[in-house]
Amino acid sequence: MKPDIRDRADIQQLVDTFYTKVRADETIGYLFNDVAKVNWEAHLPRMYDFWENILFQTGGFKGNPMAAHVQLHQRSPLTAAHFQHWLKLFLSTVDELFEGDKAELIKQRAQSIATMMQIKVHPSNDPRSIM
Repeated sequence: MKPDIRDRADIQQLVDTFYTKVRADETIGYLFNDVAKVNWEAHLPRMYDFWENILFQTGGFKGNPMAAHVQLHQRSPLTAAHFQHWLKLFLSTVDELFEGDKAELIKQRAQSIATMMQIKVHPSNDPRSIM
């Protein structure tokens, strides 16, 4: 049996493992490596803060990820396939490392985040705009 996500150390393990996969990924790696040119030394601690706040409501994250992704989309279009692939990698990484209530919660939150970012990047695809 795998452990559940308990603390920041577990968040760091998840984020580090996930972004190692992302950097090498043929589908979305270029967005991080070539388009955004992510400074990983600065980005990873922000992602630890982000996910720790998402899961444990620490209040430690400051930033606007939605705006950052809209700006990235302006430089290189982000498609539904990109978001779905990101989500698939994230969920599989969680499942590889953890199981339990917090692991399920972080997967639910990741699904919501991916959906909201996709809506913000492509407002015309928002199902609410059709009604």
